[in-house]
Amino acid sequence: MEENKLLRIENLKTSFRINDQYYAAVDDVTLDVRKNEVLGIVGESGSGKSALAFSIMGLHPKLNSKIEGHIYYKGDDIAGASERKMQKLRGGDLGMIFQDPMSALNPLHRVGDQISETLYLHTSLNQHERKKKVIDLLNQVGIPRPETVYSQYPHELSGGMRQRIVIAIAIACDPTFLIADEPTTALDVTIQAQILDLIRKLKNELDSGIILITHDLGVVAEMADRVAVMYAGQVVEIAPVKELFKNPKHPYTRSLLRSNPTMSQEKSKLHVIQGVVPSLVNLPREGCRFKSRIPWIDESAHEAQPKLHEVVPGHYVRCTCYQTFDFPGKKEEEIANGIS
Repeated sequence: MEENKLLRIENLKTSFRINDQYYAAVDDVTLDVRKNEVLGIVGESGSGKSALAFSIMGLHPKLNSKIEGHIYYKGDDIAGASERKMQKLRGGDLGMIFQDPMSALNPLHRVGDQISETLYLHTSLNQHERKKKVIDLLNQVGIPRPETVYSQYPHELSGGMRQRIVIAIAIACDPTFLIADEPTTALDVTIQAQILDLIRKLKNELDSGIILITHDLGVVAEMADRVAVMYAGQVVEIAPVKELFKNPKHPYTRSLLRSNPTMSQEKSKLHVIQGVVPSLVNLPREGCRFKSRIPWIDESAHEAQPKLHEVVPGHYVRCTCYQTFDFPGKKEEEIANGIS
């Protein structure tokens, strides 16, 4: 593994058991995250983003899930690591900001104790030092009256406050690798900016590698160095952030970007992607998985077994359908909106 690569995922396949059969929610994903880099992962709900994050952290219940492939952290394959080993990594070297703070926090324990537990398990700080560190963390994530909040329970806090507690737990031990799953959900714009600054600071000061999962393309444009677009369990496009926004290739990527409202679209209708992400059971396992949502594209444009193609250095696109794709009625729409 290259020296600057912190995490390397190779041919990862995460399957879940449904009615005694396994269905892949993450299907043959290969990615890497370098030191001092933010890799943005975008896609609709059901695209496999969170399933990928939980696979890396070893959080899927082994009873009804199966992980195949490799997850190398600092050269060590942790895909099949024991729970004991993962517990040592999680909260220390590996941090995660969970999407749903109510599921991530224990309702029976005070906020301060939950943050302090991470420090107890992964540092040598004494009780007094841990409390001081927790107060500092609460200040960092923009919690008012941190001494009071320290002794409160999660149900006594607003959704945005709970989200900030989850972030404080994730960054408590200065992780070298962080997964941020929708980290700014339920936060107002001022606190969003503070949290993004914290993540940026973690990256720059500790050379941390970060996976940022979000639906917010504005956050991706501001924070990410590279972007991976996921659809139906696969990476359909990956590129440096400026390249992706300037020159998107895959029909799904172009559709996502077109669905994002901008000031220039003031007089035009917001683009809606036809159809929905198929369920795991009904997911087509052969051919282009986005094919059913762009039915106006000829069958011959798609590959039977779509592969990632490098169109320019560092920019990869799955399936050849991008070569002939265009939006239906595009010319008429441009004329109607006064675009020559």
